[in-house]
Amino acid sequence: MFNHEFFDRMAYNFTRGRLATGEAYFNEVWRILSEGTTNTIYMVFFSTLFAIIIGLVIGVLLNITGPNGICRANILNKILGFIVNTGRSIPFVIVIIAVFPLSRHIVGTSIGPTAAIVPLTIAAIPFVARVVEAALAELGSGIVEAAVSTGASPLQIIFRVLLPESAPGLILGFTLTMINLLSFSAMAGLIGGGGLGHVAHRWGLQEFRTDILLYTIVILVILVQIIQIAGQTIARKLDKR
Repeated sequence: MFNHEFFDRMAYNFTRGRLATGEAYFNEVWRILSEGTTNTIYMVFFSTLFAIIIGLVIGVLLNITGPNGICRANILNKILGFIVNTGRSIPFVIVIIAVFPLSRHIVGTSIGPTAAIVPLTIAAIPFVARVVEAALAELGSGIVEAAVSTGASPLQIIFRVLLPESAPGLILGFTLTMINLLSFSAMAGLIGGGGLGHVAHRWGLQEFRTDILLYTIVILVILVQIIQIAGQTIARKLDKR
């Protein structure tokens, strides 16, 4: 049944938010949004950092142990591929619920921005691994063969050839990862993760504050634009072509 009361209260609070332009209203909105934005940036930054560190290692291993890799290891490659594919197949909501005990064990609690970093990182690692694998695969075999012919060791090929040459593609992939984690962090806020997702749910939905809900959407759009522009700028500067 159509809930007229819900939409009537939303309209009332939206009007109240627009009319109440005094210092008290500004301070209230600033406190709510600044805390939510700070928590979101905190969650996204550290989960992206940890996911890149772990996912980069897995992605490199997937590339070098593959059929055309410099250290072919078919069994290891298949095991890593299975783990990554399994991680990518699990919806993020289920990941959050499944790792509640792990979050509590690592950070001492299963709620709050710090606890949300654990499921965010776990969800992003498989994606980062595939991004790294794909970026390295795009280089082609010619560059690697040239390095091998000079007598370079596998570690030298990885750190002096593969990673530097694929840097633009990696940056773009990491940028996409961060944007995905931004949306995941909003989802985590619905079940105790904090951040802008919690703000939208707590104030926008439960308190019928349409003004705060709209401000939250605007902040998320701005954050995505900043991340995308920064990633593209860095990738262009690293592109040697």
